[in-house]
Amino acid sequence: MGGAASVRFIDDRGRGAAEAIARAAEAEAFRIERKFSRFREDSVVSEIARNAGRAPVAVDGETEALVEAALELSRLTGGRFDPTVGVLRRAWNFNEPRIPSDAELAALLPLVNRDGVSVRAKTVFLQARGMELDLGGVGKEYAVDRVADVLRDNGVTSAILNFAGDVRTIGGRGDGRPWSIGVADPRAPGRCRFAVRLIGGAGVATSGDYERCFVKDGVRYHHLLDATTGRPAEGVVSATVVAASAFLAGRLATAAFLLGPAKGLSLLGASPGVEGCLIDANGALLATEGMSRISNLPGSLYAEYPAL
Repeated sequence: MGGAASVRFIDDRGRGAAEAIARAAEAEAFRIERKFSRFREDSVVSEIARNAGRAPVAVDGETEALVEAALELSRLTGGRFDPTVGVLRRAWNFNEPRIPSDAELAALLPLVNRDGVSVRAKTVFLQARGMELDLGGVGKEYAVDRVADVLRDNGVTSAILNFAGDVRTIGGRGDGRPWSIGVADPRAPGRCRFAVRLIGGAGVATSGDYERCFVKDGVRYHHLLDATTGRPAEGVVSATVVAASAFLAGRLATAAFLLGPAKGLSLLGASPGVEGCLIDANGALLATEGMSRISNLPGSLYAEYPAL
């Protein structure tokens, strides 16, 4: 899923039981990657892309729900997120410092079209040839939650899962202390900018411009593309969200990042049971009021939310 993953849990039923639980957790993570990765020819996502403009593809309820979640995220962001944005990787390659021309992006942007994704009667259809489906904006966070479900189904009551920065906790640590989840400083690799402290189960997700990126002529270009322009989103360099699940936290972190500081913070503030913190392009921290209870951020950050 594009990064390292770890699952840590406490169990007192012996080594054999713990190893069986670990294997079940690993199997579930790989099942989701095999099913939904756009980089695998045998995934349902690749099958949908191969049939773009030709025929609907029969899918199960899990696939339908993930596609619907991605489309809802697109609506929430006014199209800045789009599950068909993957075609833009034909122009962008963040392993090399090359900036696509306006003409390159203009040729691809007609294929970035959420309205061209039809979901009905357990089928998914991309209406134009050349369109692709990319569930990268929702899939990894969904995987974290599903693996957490596997642990709980096997009787685990204390665990922390980290899939490339998307975190899910189960229960408490067991020693009375809160879970402590560090959030990276986007401009100082290896440094923690602040920590989220949780007692009990929750999801924590961060979207940032520092993972897949390059800097050219003093400008940072990153993989979180605004689907309406085909270029990297501007205004926010890191968005961290705490919610009841990693799936919800991840979607809202992506939305807040793409919407920009004012609208992103307002979205988080208006979302029940959700807290979050944004770091804007100037390095300033903007946080929802509840972050004062679950982090080590200073109290001076918390202000009225700007209007959407």
